Amino acid sequence: MYHNSRDQERFFEGIMSKRRLSRENCLQSLYLADVTILETPDILAIFQMQEFALEEKVFEFYKTLFVATVSNRDKIDATITSTSKNWGLERMSAIDRCILRLAVCEMLYLEDAPVPVIIDEAIELAKKYSTENSGKFVNGVLDSIAKLRPTAK
Repeated sequence: MYHNSRDQERFFEGIMSKRRLSRENCLQSLYLADVTILETPDILAIFQMQEFALEEKVFEFYKTLFVATVSNRDKIDATITSTSKNWGLERMSAIDRCILRLAVCEMLYLEDAPVPVIIDEAIELAKKYSTENSGKFVNGVLDSIAKLRPTAK
């Protein structure tokens, strides 16, 4: 299938960049859900009109991740709260809270990507969209959650 290792590397980079695009849009959607009165169907409708949604697989992963995160929010929040020492959800920035929700959902409910990849992607989102220290904070919380999983990938 691949002519050389560079071809294989490009193939996986393409997949990851598409997944990253889905995760970034999911993060933005979760942020809207967290800080506005918009409902899930309204947010989905807004994002379905965005350019990234033209690629069906990208939009489907985004939609699956967003809906799963919103649907399991109470359980996800309980998991985050139980592992983030001295940091209740209300003390976290909205963006960090949303990054953690997205990653925890992907780890616990979707389970289609290896945990280290999910954590790395969350750290990258934190570095891009949050504060200087958010990457370390997100890494610490997610690492604690990953250790609680019975079969970490």
